[in-house]
Amino acid sequence: MPHTGIDLLTHLLLALYPAAAFFLIEIVCRLTGIPAWRKHVLQGLAALAFAVAYVTVIDASGIAVALFIFAPLLFLHAKNVKAREMAKNQG
Repeated sequence: MPHTGIDLLTHLLLALYPAAAFFLIEIVCRLTGIPAWRKHVLQGLAALAFAVAYVTVIDASGIAVALFIFAPLLFLHAKNVKAREMAKNQG
């Protein structure tokens, strides 16, 4: 495995920061009553923001690739949740 200059503890913390942001978004959305699809969009935007920051500021491309893959999945899930809510309201 190539050495990127990031030690194990830093790598662990870089993985925990987005997870903490996702949990914080979850808690705030539940307390304020924001719809689930908007919560997923916010989490997707947070994943993109962390991925861009990890590529530009820090050379942590492995975690950034995972976040770049995870963000569109969150956007697709938000789309499905919104469609399901609209179908439930109409039917």
